[in-house]
Amino acid sequence: MKKEFTDTLMEQGLSWVWASSITVIAVFIAAIFLGLLVAWVTKLILRKVFSRLARNTKTHLDDLLINNRVPALLSYLLTLYFIEWLLITLAVQIGNGNNILKALEGLVTLLIIRAILNAVKTSLKSVKYLKDKPLDSYFQVVLGAVWFLGGIAILSLLTGKSIAAYLTTLGALSAVLLLIFKDTLLGFVASIQISINDTVRIGDWISMPNQNADGDVIGISLSTVRVRNFDNTITSIPTYKLISDAFINWRGMAESDGRRIKRQLFIQSSSIRFLTTKDLEKLTKIERIADFIDQKNIEIDHENQSNKVDKSLLINGRNLTNLGLFRGYIQSYLEQHPAIHKELTVMCRQLTPSAQGVPLEIYAFSLDKNWINYEGIAADLMDHFLAAAPYFELRFFEWQAPQV
Repeated sequence: MKKEFTDTLMEQGLSWVWASSITVIAVFIAAIFLGLLVAWVTKLILRKVFSRLARNTKTHLDDLLINNRVPALLSYLLTLYFIEWLLITLAVQIGNGNNILKALEGLVTLLIIRAILNAVKTSLKSVKYLKDKPLDSYFQVVLGAVWFLGGIAILSLLTGKSIAAYLTTLGALSAVLLLIFKDTLLGFVASIQISINDTVRIGDWISMPNQNADGDVIGISLSTVRVRNFDNTITSIPTYKLISDAFINWRGMAESDGRRIKRQLFIQSSSIRFLTTKDLEKLTKIERIADFIDQKNIEIDHENQSNKVDKSLLINGRNLTNLGLFRGYIQSYLEQHPAIHKELTVMCRQLTPSAQGVPLEIYAFSLDKNWINYEGIAADLMDHFLAAAPYFELRFFEWQAPQV
C-alpha cells in the first residue's frame, strides 16, 4: 500500500514537471514569435526615422549609417531586450537561456559599434584633408580593441566567470599573443610612423622594386599597403616594410612645378674637332646660335691677338669646337622651348667620356607633368637633337655586332 502511494506521488510529480516544462517551452516559443514581431515593427520604425533624418540633413553620415545596416541592428538589439524582459517578467528560466540572450545582446552591440565605426571612417575619408591619411589602420586598431574586450565580455556572460579571470589567463599567454600578432603590432607602429613622418599617403606614386611595386597607393591598412601598378596589377606590401626597406615616393615630383627630363646623347669622340673659319661661316646660318658664334668669335680673337697666338696651326690658342657649339645650340633650344619650365634648372652638360663616347646630358623640367604629355615632350626634344647633330658634323655612338 505504501509502495503504491509512493508510485502515485512520483507519477504526479513527473506529470507536473512535464507539464511545467511544456509550459516553459511554450512561453519561450511565444516570446520568440513576439520578439520577431517586435523586430519587424521596430525595423520599420527605425528605418523611417533614419530615412527622414537622411532627407532633412546635409550630412552624409546618416546615409552611411543606413548603408551599414545600423537601423536593422538596433531593431535586433531591442528585440533581444524585449525577449529578456518578457522572460524575466514571466519568471521563466531555461537553463543557460538568459546567459545566451545576454551574450547575443553583447554580440549585436559589437556589430552596431562596428557599423558605426565603418560609417564614421567612410565619412572621414571624404574630408579633403583626411582622404589621403591611413584611416583604415587607426580604425582597425580601435575595432580590434573593441572586439577583443567585447569577446571577453561575451565569454564572461556565457560561462558566468568574471572578466578578470580571462584577463589573468591572457596575461599568462602574452608571449604567445605577441608572437601571433607580431605582424599586426609591427604594422600598427609602422602606420603611426608613416602618418607622423608623412612618408606615404593614399594616392602617392611609389616605386619599390624588391616588392615588385610601381604605381599608386590605393590603401593603407594595419597589415598591408596596396599598390595599383601601372599594368593594373595589385601588389600588397607589409606596412612595416615601408619603414624598414627603401622605396621611392614620387609625390615631390607631382607637387613640384615641373617634371624632370634627364636624357643623354652619346657622341663619337672621333667626330669631335676644331672649327675653321669656313665652318663657322656655314654654322652662322643657324639662327639660334648665330649671335652666340659672333660673340664667341670676338672674345676668342681678342684673347688670341692679345697673347700673339700663332694661328698657322688650328690647335694653338682658343678655338671653337663642333661639340661646344652643339652644346650651346641645345642650351639655347631648351631655354626657348615653350614646354620647358624657365624658373627651374635648364642645362646641357658634358659628362665623363666612356666607351660609348662623350655623353651630353639634357637636364630640364617640363611644365606638363602628365606622364603621356611628358614623354611626348622628351621624345620631341631628343628627336630634334638627333636630327640637328649632323649639321655640326657630329656622329652618335651606334653599337655594331662583331663580324664573324
